[in-house]
Amino acid sequence: MARFFYKAKRGPAEEVSGRIEAENKDMALHKLTAMNLYPISIAEEDIGQSSFQNKALLHFKRVSIKDISVFTRQLSDLLEAGLPLVRALTVLNEQTASSQLRAIIGDLKSSIQDGNTLSESLAKYENVFSGLYVSMVRSGETGGGLERVLIRLAEFQEAQDELSTSVKRAMAYPALMATVGAATVFILITFVIPKIVSMFQDLNQTLPLPTAILLNISGFIRNFWWIIIGFVMLGYFLYSRFTASGEGRIFLDRLKLKIPVAGQLVLRAETARFARTLSTLLENGVPILNAFTVVIDIMENEILREEAKAAQKDIREGSSLAKGLSKGSHFPVFVTNMIAIGEESGTLEKALLKVAMSYEREVDKTIKMMTSLLEPLMILAVGLVLGFIVIAMLLPIFEISFIAT
Repeated sequence: MARFFYKAKRGPAEEVSGRIEAENKDMALHKLTAMNLYPISIAEEDIGQSSFQNKALLHFKRVSIKDISVFTRQLSDLLEAGLPLVRALTVLNEQTASSQLRAIIGDLKSSIQDGNTLSESLAKYENVFSGLYVSMVRSGETGGGLERVLIRLAEFQEAQDELSTSVKRAMAYPALMATVGAATVFILITFVIPKIVSMFQDLNQTLPLPTAILLNISGFIRNFWWIIIGFVMLGYFLYSRFTASGEGRIFLDRLKLKIPVAGQLVLRAETARFARTLSTLLENGVPILNAFTVVIDIMENEILREEAKAAQKDIREGSSLAKGLSKGSHFPVFVTNMIAIGEESGTLEKALLKVAMSYEREVDKTIKMMTSLLEPLMILAVGLVLGFIVIAMLLPIFEISFIAT
């Protein structure tokens, strides 16, 4: 199907332009007339150039969650103020700071002017707007409450961004400690120690065992650094190949769930994401089977994803959500009980939201506990390594002093 660029009149004074898809020029003119537009000019676009531009737009760098949440809330505010959708997108296109998002908004505007819906236009950018986002916008368009849906989407994304930010903030200090410690050890081993130890070797003094071990480590790093880098790259390549396969991903995801403390953190985080997303979709009128398809797509752990798929199959065959999830071995009993109560009382969305909020609090507590333990452990580890290096450097001095006396 070809694309045509048109200019047309809408009324005696208003002139509009845009793009429209049609089989030929006559069909394009017919579509414009059906839209109550009076064509001034119409020309077929270069398919190759248009395709190239679309591909370029689709392969932009990932837009941050924060930018998307700000765009969503501002779009909701403009629509609530009474602006038409195209005019609202024009305003946002002029005000958005992100060049990537600004280009996407411009393309969304053109697509809507061509007669597509907002959800159809958003679906082209699956690497920017998730299936959850598109499904909720589609439900808002169908139910006539797009502004309210966009507000809920903005709140959902802000909550996700806040959780991500809290994790990064909690890990910042341990990461800084690890980086500084590793850099210090590397400089000491490769540059400082060889110069100091060479002075003792000139005295034909037998080096103590810790000093000899440290000197051998230093020599190996300086002489065979390329082997170390090669092993690291080979390990990364093999790990990437292993995780790219279905069996490898399932093995690692099952292993993650079995790790003490960390396994519970993964389970709670996935359960919270599952419950909040499903609650948000159901609250906005998305059918439960369609909502499950979106939820399954955003789940990261393959084991829990497979249990969710099995529950979706049971629901399609007439089972309840609580029974479908209870057949698996990983979703907690608390979750299935809360869902069963919600289904019996007709408040499934609220029950899922309570589950999400409860597990999000647990995730936050677990992260804070782990980071509070990680900080002293990092200090202890760095201190032990540096202590060993300092002792190994001072032992020859002590021995020379002892001989001299």
